[in-house]
Amino acid sequence: MPKDNLFRDLGKYYHVAFLLPACILVGFGIGYGLDKLFGTGFLKVIFLLLGVAAGIIEVIRELTKDDAPN
Repeated sequence: MPKDNLFRDLGKYYHVAFLLPACILVGFGIGYGLDKLFGTGFLKVIFLLLGVAAGIIEVIRELTKDDAPN
């Protein structure tokens, strides 16, 4: 059964590897769309930073789940 644990862990950490870039892209996309809608130029930077913060928080949450006792 160690092979099952390997694939389970690989899937879990593969998800974490794409979590931060996905949050950043979603934040930038929302900001870009709002900039186009309102004719501004600063919202994409604000939402990009919010996406970075959300991504870091989610990565920390996912990685600390492993340390919690079962």
